[in-house]
Amino acid sequence: MNMQTQHGDASHPCLTLRVNGQEVEVPGGTGATLLHILRNDLALNGPKYGCGLGQCGACTVLVDGVAARSCCIPAAVMTGRSITTLEGLAAEWRDRAALESRDVDGACSEENAQQLHPVQQAFIDEQAAQCGYCINGMIVTAAALLARDPDADEAAIRRELSSNLCRCGTHVEIIRAVMRAAVAVRSIGASEIIEHVPTSAPFILVRSEVA
Repeated sequence: MNMQTQHGDASHPCLTLRVNGQEVEVPGGTGATLLHILRNDLALNGPKYGCGLGQCGACTVLVDGVAARSCCIPAAVMTGRSITTLEGLAAEWRDRAALESRDVDGACSEENAQQLHPVQQAFIDEQAAQCGYCINGMIVTAAALLARDPDADEAAIRRELSSNLCRCGTHVEIIRAVMRAAVAVRSIGASEIIEHVPTSAPFILVRSEVA
């Protein structure tokens, strides 16, 4: 992924963020939310603007491995943290789960270099999208759940996704996709090799907390 670094000026000094494994500079001092920076400055359009209140889940990203609502997180508080969007999910999975097999020259095989996160692949296999607007949040939230609990059952999955809204009614396919992904995660023993992920995030905010 190639993200353009933005240069600040005297009134808006640069803000350095770590997004999808890369250090990027974006204009600071603007009061922008993380979602606006991701979409408008870095052209990362996986997270969507939905309610703007942190209630629908369309804007979800990972912050230090934890699902967080980027529409109500001030970008300025994200310095020093690792942000992963839908666009970077597969690469992060390959790194964490050690799925990149390398040849004698140290290069990744083409097959593994293109491998999706198990949740992404399961959503494709189960055709768990209709309009697609909620899918970013569903996938990212499910990925966070399976990173900390690969043994999550259907009840746990339903609880985790209960605040991610889908108005198209594809909930059955979505739950089925996450359950399928859980099987895939467990099959490679990811619970033993994925680094520790905290169980709660300090930056899952609602708008009233940002003021």
